[in-house]
Amino acid sequence: MTFNEKLITIGMIILATLIMRFLPFIIFPDNKPTPKFIQYMGKVLPGAVFSLLIIYSLKSVDILSGGHGLPELIAIVITELCHLWKKQMLISICAGTVSYMLLVQFVF
Repeated sequence: MTFNEKLITIGMIILATLIMRFLPFIIFPDNKPTPKFIQYMGKVLPGAVFSLLIIYSLKSVDILSGGHGLPELIAIVITELCHLWKKQMLISICAGTVSYMLLVQFVF
């Protein structure tokens, strides 16, 4: 890439990021109520996204070899327990990820 192409690429990325950040505030201003469909999607989508992530993460786990899926199962349990305890998604995800990495590196 030439220098000008790099500048154009960076500019387009900045523009796309700004549009994505400000577009919801333009489409749904504070003085108008949020449509019911958008409210419904806000309630339903997080669970659907996490379900897809779990399925995607566990699709290649082979319970007939190695740790028999135990590191994954233990990490899922730790993630769930942290979430029930603290109700903080970031803490839960970090605890599950760190526990999985430690289990895979040092135990299994």
